[in-house]
Amino acid sequence: MQYRLIKCIHSFTLLFQVLLLFWGLLLRGSLVRVTLFQLSSLRNVSLRKLAVRIPAFSMPLFAAILLCALNAQAARLAIVIDDFGYRVHNENKILQMPAAISIAVLPDSPHGREMAQKAYSQGREVLIHLPMSPLSKQPLEKNTLHPAMSREEVATIITSAIQKVPHAVGINNHMGSAMTSNLVGMTNVMSALSQYHFYFLDSVTIGNTQVMKASMGTPVKVLRRNVFLDNVQTEAETHHQLNRAIALARKQGTAIAIGHPYPTTIRALQQELAALPADIELVSPGMLLAHAAENQQNRSHVESKCTSRHQPKNDSAAMLSPELDYLKRVGEALVPGAVIDTLKQFFEKPIFEKSPEVTPKPEELHSAGSMKSQQDNELKNNKIKDKTGARKMTDACADF
Repeated sequence: MQYRLIKCIHSFTLLFQVLLLFWGLLLRGSLVRVTLFQLSSLRNVSLRKLAVRIPAFSMPLFAAILLCALNAQAARLAIVIDDFGYRVHNENKILQMPAAISIAVLPDSPHGREMAQKAYSQGREVLIHLPMSPLSKQPLEKNTLHPAMSREEVATIITSAIQKVPHAVGINNHMGSAMTSNLVGMTNVMSALSQYHFYFLDSVTIGNTQVMKASMGTPVKVLRRNVFLDNVQTEAETHHQLNRAIALARKQGTAIAIGHPYPTTIRALQQELAALPADIELVSPGMLLAHAAENQQNRSHVESKCTSRHQPKNDSAAMLSPELDYLKRVGEALVPGAVIDTLKQFFEKPIFEKSPEVTPKPEELHSAGSMKSQQDNELKNNKIKDKTGARKMTDACADF
């Protein structure tokens, strides 16, 4: 995101230089020479020293236009609420929240079709919360995908799920530590999805997920969950995890958080969304697909970085310190601190910095037979977790 932002500013200033020079000649005003950036040795981005001659009285106008260009790249946060179709009372409260919040519907749930129709009528993005087998032994939803299934069986279940959840545009996995860690099984899933214009949101319920690898060579775009909002069902935890998602969105440009229609999650979201920071744009996962496609194209670059991660790191902060100081001096006069902080984080961090760790999700029991008892005891935290290391940490190199 930082690269695209800097390139945007670069193109904008080149165009504006011509316009302002022409304006200055017409008005014959006193000219003030302002150097905007002097950035070099920035990976593949080569920026020359840019000089803009601006009439002195037009500086406020120039600053305002530059600020608009910077703010066009606000950090984007997507929130998906899973397990729709069982708890209508709670789910209706989610549907009272901003329409950018998306829902994931269990295809064989008793109220799934109804909730999908209602969400679509509000302009929300609808996903299919497709049941996939976990490594742990527990009751499963009807039509749960297993690694041992044939390609035809997988395709039949996916087609049926699409028919049961109207208006869906994407799929994410319900549980699935066994299925998503199996390359053959996920290759069958991606083969079936290739017939539709669906994206796949990997819930990352296990560290060695094979979802991204299985999607290679298919038209299926893959998104990846960054944060779970309610692994621990308390308001304080959801507040903390949502703030963590916001911080990741500011750092990476985008972030995806997944939650559930628990009473504690609903209350925390109601409070946090009412005071969402101005630099955070709430979006649907589908609006992040361009970013996801770029990540898939850069996968080979990530792999080479992982294989060479033990090589000595370049001291990028020291290399760029003169440019950073200059940027800070000019930026303080033109744009607010939040934008400069975003650029500053990029210039100060090492080029080969390790990707942020991702916490897999404890897989939960949401079968039709147990849903009613779980609804009555939600506040007691009696969910059944996957006992196969669901808390294991992983990073971007886990697939290599």
